[in-house]
Order: sequence, then C-alpha cells, then structure tokens
Amino acid sequence: MKRTELDIPSCPPSSPPTLATRFSTLTFPRERQLLAWRDRVGHVVDVLPDKDQIARGFAGSIDLHAAGGLVFTQARTEALVLERSIARVSTDTRHDFAFHVYAEGESGHISGVRKKRSAPDSVRGIAVFDLNQRFRIERPACRVLTMFLPRSVVAAHIGDCDALHGRVLPEDAPLAREVFRHFEAVAHALPTLNRSEAIDALGGGAQLLLAAFADNADALHDLHDLRDTLRFAAKRQVKRYVETHLHRADLTPAKIVDALGLDREALYRAFEQEGGLRAYIGNRRLREAADKLARFPDRPVADIAMGLGFKSTSDFTRAFYRAFDVTPLDMRLRAQDLLRAAASDPVMRMHAAHSRGVRGSG
Repeated sequence: MKRTELDIPSCPPSSPPTLATRFSTLTFPRERQLLAWRDRVGHVVDVLPDKDQIARGFAGSIDLHAAGGLVFTQARTEALVLERSIARVSTDTRHDFAFHVYAEGESGHISGVRKKRSAPDSVRGIAVFDLNQRFRIERPACRVLTMFLPRSVVAAHIGDCDALHGRVLPEDAPLAREVFRHFEAVAHALPTLNRSEAIDALGGGAQLLLAAFADNADALHDLHDLRDTLRFAAKRQVKRYVETHLHRADLTPAKIVDALGLDREALYRAFEQEGGLRAYIGNRRLREAADKLARFPDRPVADIAMGLGFKSTSDFTRAFYRAFDVTPLDMRLRAQDLLRAAASDPVMRMHAAHSRGVRGSG
C-alpha cells in the first residue's frame, strides 16, 4: 500500500530511542499523589483537583517515548478534570496537536470547544485537541494512548487543521479500528525498539491518525489529494483577510464576501465547524485580545479592545467572559502568575527553550 511519507529523519538501526521515561504516583505518599500528577503533566495541561480527591490519593502512571520529532505516551489514571485555559494557551509555546486514543474507558465530557451538534459526547474512541486552543475534559478512569504531532505535520496533511479541535471519532468510525490496533501494538513494542524502528512505528501511527481524521477516507493512499482542496484554499484566503483586517470594526461576513468575490453559501458552510464566519471573526478577535493581555501587561484593556474593533470596553468584557469564563483582568493576572511560575521552574524553562529551538529550526 502506498503511503505518503512524513518528514521524519532516518537513523542507524543500532541507535536507541531519543527519549523514554516512566512516572507513577504510587511512589508518593497518598496525600501527594494527585499533586505529583499535576506537576508531571503541568507543562501541557492543568489538573483541577479538589480536597476530597487529594485526601483519597490518586493512581496514575505515564510512559513516554519520543523519536523523530514525535511523542507517544501511555497513561493510566483514575477520574480527573483537565483544563487548558486561555491563559495557558496565550503564554505557552506548545502549539502542536494531541490525539487521544482511549484504549480503555471513554473520552469523558469535553467542553470549551466548538463542536458540531452531531458530535458524540463520552465514547470510546479517538479525540483530538489543538494545543493552540482552550479545552476542558471531565474524564473518567481510563487508559489513553496519546500522540503529539507537530502543527506543521498536521497542517501539511489536513487542509483545515484548526477545525480538528475537539473532534471525537467513535471506535467504529472508518480507519479508527486500524488506529486502535496499531497503537496497542506500538504501546507494547516501543520499550524494545531501537531508534529507527521507533520512528517507523510512530510515523505509521501518525499517518493512520491523519487519514482517519481526513474528510476523504481514501486519504490513506495519498493524504495530499483531498477532495476539498478548493474549499480549503478559499478558506485560507478568508483567514488571511480576517487576520489583515482584524482591527476594523466594520469587518463582517458580508464585507468579506464582497471583497473576495466568493460564494456566500459555500463560504458559510466552510466555517460551519467554527460556528459560522461571524463566530470565527469574533473568536479570532478574542484570542488576539487574550494574547495581547498576556504579552503587554501595562497596556490598558480599553486600548486592546478598541484596537481589535470592539465598540466599547463593556462589550469586549462581556464577549470575553462568554467565550472564556473569565474577565480580561482576571485572565491577565493568571497569565502573569503562569509566566512567573515558568521563570522560576527549571523544567518549564528547559521546555520553553526547547520549544523556541524547535520553532527556530523550522
């Protein structure tokens, strides 16, 4: 079967995997277990504990393998709540995609994302999250196999990768069963593989994931030949226009249609996953506002709001709270707390330096 190759470097067969680590909360006292888990995964996502959970203790383990720019983890956890807040998104340098394959248990209740009405709730399946967007998961006990794919890889194979965020494929969806079988085999074999074999195994899993989430099920043969190429091209054109004119108060769907000469109904369908073109414009303004609040702590909120086309500070504050469940000022304070914590944490400093190096090497 012909497969489109991912851009993964080759290595001598004798070289070991780049990285392999194991972590378990059972090495900690009971009252420290959940907090230890929060510390372990805190560079990616926040764990929201309560006092009862802390007192009961928490069983969680995670095995991590990394090779060729791909990261694979196998985690077993009791029920917990995970959140990637707008403050973390706006201060973090990690913008890749996380594909969660629920080998045991279900995906749980996912909120903070824009899902189609037909999207399933808690199921055994595969969920994908864009780490450049916010989300919250109320997850039951499970064993989840996760692959982190660089944004550049996903964007090269999925025409509209932003719309992947929050999607859940049930285990009986096309190609999903193939993903489950491959990931189970990878989880079992990775500890014994050399670097070259690990890269091949992870690369094959990445290709299956991208094919499973592509609109065209035949994408496994050639992930570049998407049936919706023209629609995606038009959508990219609209997104570039929105980014250029984001500060204009008169930026509306009708104005974009007129300016670009595109088909109105086809364009609106293209942004259905985002809740429509108007909702996409509003969300981009709010995301840009969140980033500016974090990056420029001394800039008045009113200046940020007016500079992004909002008619008043009160309109901006209400829209921001509806979107992110936090006021602009509270989000700014939380972002500054995260930045101070990162500056004092050697692990987070190392991660930030690594992320800058990876981005700079592209």
